[in-house]
Amino acid sequence: MKVWAHRGCSQRYPENTLLAFEKAAAIADLTGIELDIQLTKDGEMVVIHDERVDRTTEGMGFVREYTLSQLKKLHIYADENPTQSIPTITEVFDLLASRLQSGLKLNIELKNSVFPYDGMEEKIVELVHKRGLQNAVVYSTFYAESLKKIKGLDPDAELGILDGKVSDCLYKLKGGCGASALHPFWRNMDLPAEELKGYTVRVWLSGHLYPEKPTGTKLDFAPLEAQGITDIILNEPEAYMDSYSCFS
Repeated sequence: MKVWAHRGCSQRYPENTLLAFEKAAAIADLTGIELDIQLTKDGEMVVIHDERVDRTTEGMGFVREYTLSQLKKLHIYADENPTQSIPTITEVFDLLASRLQSGLKLNIELKNSVFPYDGMEEKIVELVHKRGLQNAVVYSTFYAESLKKIKGLDPDAELGILDGKVSDCLYKLKGGCGASALHPFWRNMDLPAEELKGYTVRVWLSGHLYPEKPTGTKLDFAPLEAQGITDIILNEPEAYMDSYSCFS
């Protein structure tokens, strides 16, 4: 099973922050890191999951209603760690540059299924190419038309289609969005493993995000693999890796 960090190490540290990504990058055997991008009012690409800033900062309102400089004034508290801010994708690339060049993957989810964020596909593909990270990046989104657009911009791009059920992911994939990977919720594997042979199936989890305390329980990967799952995107990947001791 290939293990990815969901919004970085988002159980022990604030999600989608440079701190959470730094901790994830320290896990030697990690396959990759998943994160989310949106556009600010002035067209900058920032890394945040929710369309609103309310849950993770002291601010209120939609990301798209803030300029980058306004977003940077918001705080993301991290207990004994330094207070964080909403990062730009450029800052994440700067932080992870050496690891991405040496094999770590980055799953960039375009958060455009609620707001289309016109031009976001062009911006992120251009930046990835400018940084020479084409082989390190997987693009994903719930919005199939967005993947088609990315495929037109970069025919060699690796694409994953998101949805709740694996059957819905496969339906979208077969519809011609250009994806080669299925990204369903881990509890919604509603197709037999035989139908998923040959596909990369990256499942994602939710819940138990910082500042909730770790539960101490761990998933058994064997039955998940038997369902056809090849990759799992976890909030606490460090608990599953041999390099867990670096967090103790």
